[in-house]
Amino acid sequence: MSPSRAPRRALLTAGALAAALALTACSSDSKGKSGGGGDTNFVTNTGGIATVAKGERQAPKKIAGETLDGEHLDVADLKGKVVVLNLWGSWCSPCRAEAPHFAKVSKEYKAKGVEFVGLNTRDSAKDKPIAFEADYGITYPSLYDPMGKIVLHGFPKGSLPPQSIPSTIVLDKDGKIAARSLMALDEAKLKSMIDPLVAEK
Repeated sequence: MSPSRAPRRALLTAGALAAALALTACSSDSKGKSGGGGDTNFVTNTGGIATVAKGERQAPKKIAGETLDGEHLDVADLKGKVVVLNLWGSWCSPCRAEAPHFAKVSKEYKAKGVEFVGLNTRDSAKDKPIAFEADYGITYPSLYDPMGKIVLHGFPKGSLPPQSIPSTIVLDKDGKIAARSLMALDEAKLKSMIDPLVAEK
């Protein structure tokens, strides 16, 4: 590929992701469609939460970058803890509905070895998502991913990638993708994703 085509291909890829997320932005998947492409080894329960058996989980690719606070964060550094990844945008109504639950559970589960990381996307500047976090008492870091590059490249084919906004992915203590929800979560559903992974040996 010539050097002049590389930026164009990157732009087209980012545009395709933005279009895909636009189609599913702020959508709710009550039917629990699994998605992910290829042969999958996960099941979706009636609550719309997909899970993967321990021996069949995949690790995400690189999920790292600059946070809304301007710090560098690499999710791989959190291995050994259960990690909750939440894809959100300040413009998204279901994200606002679930934010108080994420703020509460993140604080409650910190002592249990659970880390929360936001993936902020489709916000063209940092001021609105920073205000969003302040309004809802979000104290955990969020990677700033306005073009969706982390989302596009961070999850392997056949795993449980985020496919709508909001989406929530939970990584087990080995840093592997264990559960996913494609809808706004209340406190009970969020805890139902986390508790089995906290209990795993």
